Amino acid sequence: MRGSLKSLFAGAVALIAQPALAQPAPAPVPVNPLPVTASAPAVPIPVPGAPALTKADVDAWLDGYMPYALARGAVAGAVVVVVKDGQVLTQRGYGYSDVAKRTPVDPEKTMFRPGSVSKLFTWTAVMQLVQEGKLDLDKDVNTYLDFKIPAYEGKPVTLRNIMTHTAGFEESVRGLISAKEKGAPLGETLKRWTPHRIFAPGTTPAYSNYATALAGYIVERTSGMSFDDYIDQNIFGRLGMEHSSFRQPLPEKLKPLMSKGYATASGDPKPYEVIDAAPAGSLASTGADMGKFMIAHLANGGPLLSPETAKLMHTTTLTILPPLNRMALGFYEQQINGQMAIGHGGDTQWFHSDLMLFPKENVGIYISMNSSGKEGVTSPIRSTLFEGFADRYFPMERTIKAGVDEKTAAEHAKMLAGTYISSRRPESSFMKALDLAGGMKIGVDDKGNLVLPFKNIGGEDSKWVETAPFVWEEVGGHGRLAAKLKDGKVDWVSIDAISAIMMLQRPVWYASPGWLTPGVIAGLVILGLTALSWPIGAIARRRYGAKLALAGKELKAFRLVRGFAAVVTLVLIGWAATIASMMSDFSLLGGAMDWAVYLLQIVGTIGFIGMVAVAAWNLLLVWTGRRGWFSKLWSILVLVAAVVILWAAFAFHLISFGVQF
Repeated sequence: MRGSLKSLFAGAVALIAQPALAQPAPAPVPVNPLPVTASAPAVPIPVPGAPALTKADVDAWLDGYMPYALARGAVAGAVVVVVKDGQVLTQRGYGYSDVAKRTPVDPEKTMFRPGSVSKLFTWTAVMQLVQEGKLDLDKDVNTYLDFKIPAYEGKPVTLRNIMTHTAGFEESVRGLISAKEKGAPLGETLKRWTPHRIFAPGTTPAYSNYATALAGYIVERTSGMSFDDYIDQNIFGRLGMEHSSFRQPLPEKLKPLMSKGYATASGDPKPYEVIDAAPAGSLASTGADMGKFMIAHLANGGPLLSPETAKLMHTTTLTILPPLNRMALGFYEQQINGQMAIGHGGDTQWFHSDLMLFPKENVGIYISMNSSGKEGVTSPIRSTLFEGFADRYFPMERTIKAGVDEKTAAEHAKMLAGTYISSRRPESSFMKALDLAGGMKIGVDDKGNLVLPFKNIGGEDSKWVETAPFVWEEVGGHGRLAAKLKDGKVDWVSIDAISAIMMLQRPVWYASPGWLTPGVIAGLVILGLTALSWPIGAIARRRYGAKLALAGKELKAFRLVRGFAAVVTLVLIGWAATIASMMSDFSLLGGAMDWAVYLLQIVGTIGFIGMVAVAAWNLLLVWTGRRGWFSKLWSILVLVAAVVILWAAFAFHLISFGVQF
């Protein structure tokens, strides 16, 4: 649930905007490092006179920011907790947990759903069992399972791969979040379908809720306890987290404490969200309890882990694309102002959260909101809180200097230009069609500067300077972008906000949204007009008493082309409406739309293939007959449109059978 799924599948732009559900051995070796990464062109300089991190100051700062941010974004309520030196510095509730009853958020008692922040509890449980010698981070996970995860290129998946989100699984979303009363048993959920592996283990960050749930199941099987019981006893119990639970539904004594979830503050409350992959995101907890969890990890594991195990968990990082942020064992890194913060964010459909620790300063900050708000506002609220907190209490002046000359910078920007897709993606199912809407385009302006498809917090186009070969830094912000080369060409790109958990890949040419998306849109227009020409033409001929000057094979082809064009047009509209509905209402992901998927798969397969066949036959008849130039031109356009749409249907698995995704 890192990265709201709705935003996630809207495209890579949303991924970047939501930074959203990594051996005790030798240090990891970078994979295909950049040509030059040793330089540090953005030089941090301490800023004298920064405000002291005191309760009075942070309360004033939060009270000046949060109420306005929530009201502006139509968010009903939020909780913020700051811990320092083993104590809660402040915990603040804002807005309402129940808008209709005007119930204020109470940081001690109001429970929120932190989404994928839940994963930190799952990873902590894994490390407890590693510490006890019951789990090995580098063993094949099949050692601990009662079903088999196939190897990829002869390499098995390990817990280290899972904890660094490099197991290589495609994205799996079926049943991820629903409004049913109770979640399915964890083992049953995992055995229902194993997502395909699309990357070799240890090579590519590709965030996976399925993989995290797999780790939770391993905790369950290894400990001999249910996952819920294990967490209750070994984490919640040890920390005194009395108002926290992974259980679905919530225990009766906790239900009155649960905040309502909202789309916007003025909307109706939503049902309690049930997550089948529970270890990946089913936690409900108060701000006060989350403060206890932060304090434990900042205290070298506190009562949860030994100092050695906590250090291993916090500092064992996997470098894939230097110098960007890396993934540790369950925590992801966020470098800012010379600090290495570690933490995790999380999103359900309605709740949006972030937890960040500054180990060097012994400080942690947590925020959770109970509404999606307007226009994805929860992401900038969180990022502004984190960056503003660091800028206020741990400020550093940065001097960004170009690391290459203007000509080289323009050449590198040109090499970067193109369309990219996320490494976190469905690959084997019809959900791959989301790439048609989700490709991220990087362009270059007439001065050779990068043009990225997102804006800064002020709504302005972000500006980037190449500070080292194929490394860019954001002017006036904290962002960094880097590229990885293959055979002298840019193959991968990522940005600090997401680099620990996913990267952006230049797709293979035959499945690139760069040309297929406009091709499908153009094809849809052509076939749509072709279909409409049938009833419109019939009405016009009837009105003016004209007859269609076609007979025999030509008349039959005429009718078949328009009939199949109507079918293909309706099928494409049906796919768009079905997938959009499923991604806007996660309760539909559990099987409610299976009938529509099967119908579209059957009718679509007939329609896509049949359209090409009748379009080719029609073109032959038109060009060997006595038709005019417009009919001949249109017959070509119809065939080209049919071929492009068929190509896209194969490339994005609209021609397939099954409802596992």
